[in-house]
Amino acid sequence: MLQVNTIRQNPSFVKERLAARHYANIELVDTILAIDDELRRIKTVTESLQASINTVSKEIGILMGKGEKELANTKKEEVAAYKIELSKNAGKLEELEASFQKNILQLPNLPHTTVPKGKSAEDNEIIREGGKMPTLPSIAKPHWDLIKEYDLIDFETGAKLAGSGFPLYKGRGAKFQRSLIQFFLDYNTDAGYIEYMPPLMVNEATAYGTGQLPDKEGQMYHITADGLYLIPTAEVPVTNIYSNEIIKESDIPIKMTAYTPCFRREAGSFGSDVRGLNRVHQFDKVEIIQLVHPDKSYQILEDMVLHVEKLLNLLELPYRILRLCGGDMGFTSALTYDFEVYSAAQQKWLEVSSVSNFETFQTNRMKIRYKDEMGKTQLLHSLNGSSLALPRIVAALLENNQQENKIQLPQILHKYFGDSSINV
Repeated sequence: MLQVNTIRQNPSFVKERLAARHYANIELVDTILAIDDELRRIKTVTESLQASINTVSKEIGILMGKGEKELANTKKEEVAAYKIELSKNAGKLEELEASFQKNILQLPNLPHTTVPKGKSAEDNEIIREGGKMPTLPSIAKPHWDLIKEYDLIDFETGAKLAGSGFPLYKGRGAKFQRSLIQFFLDYNTDAGYIEYMPPLMVNEATAYGTGQLPDKEGQMYHITADGLYLIPTAEVPVTNIYSNEIIKESDIPIKMTAYTPCFRREAGSFGSDVRGLNRVHQFDKVEIIQLVHPDKSYQILEDMVLHVEKLLNLLELPYRILRLCGGDMGFTSALTYDFEVYSAAQQKWLEVSSVSNFETFQTNRMKIRYKDEMGKTQLLHSLNGSSLALPRIVAALLENNQQENKIQLPQILHKYFGDSSINV
């Protein structure tokens, strides 16, 4: 959530940055400022009324002590009138505060000044590419055919158990999935990230904290009887570990990683992009999260990008890194880098990670703070990234490494999988 002081101090800059996102309702900035002005006015009047009540109440006590009962009763009537006005103002304040919250929650984060201009994914900026493009045999198959040939994942039984988009991993497919998860976690913890195993369901306040609510309500599975949501990413529970806390400056940065299943409704998805593992409702992902000093967040963002890039190099996958344009960014992000790997059999790029700096947008909601050298409470910056999301990584590894009667695995995975290849 944007800080109201940011909007108040420089509304023109806020509008300019929202325009860079192609945000359609920029006049909402003026609406929020008008509500905030009225809130401030009513609060000032309320404080004045309360001060008057306190002053007159003291006078009543003095008058009663002097035996001036008639004048004291007149003062009591004055206090009663003040209290009626105070009660009216309390109702107005409640309405205004609800209106203020409803409106400010509709504003997305402000894009960093380095975010490219553009409306859609076609306008994203390619930062760099890496890895070697594979040369596939003439009989190369897409991963959904390889999965059947090597008996790794059973989509039909998964659909019987839960519905379309819920894969059932089996045998070597389950082992391969587990191998990747363990590799990703080891890689992250070796880099200083502390591992967590969070709940897979969160309450409304937790989903609100990271910005899933109200922006992505339709994409989450809602357990209505208990008011809980299945998590779309480990980012949601893990970042909230420090909600409503003041962290010692000596303890930052805080580096966290977690493996979780993730659940997304993916409403409106259709076509070739949803075949096989390209888009599913339940998938595994390892996440990295950092809470950092505001002065260091953009350097740490670059460090996190390098962290994910090295991971893709170890997996020997061809990849590219994109800086997302304003029109393609997520609601909560100030700057996002997407990682895509090349799926040779599909001949397309598949997104496998997003690494983002949210600045204070999330920490303002969660009230995650630290005290600076002057003892003043300040908001931290939050960052996260996928390290990595598994479905499309699995798809690319299967497709790009297929040979006759086997799938050759990258060297780094041999010790985790217990073999150098998956054989027919």
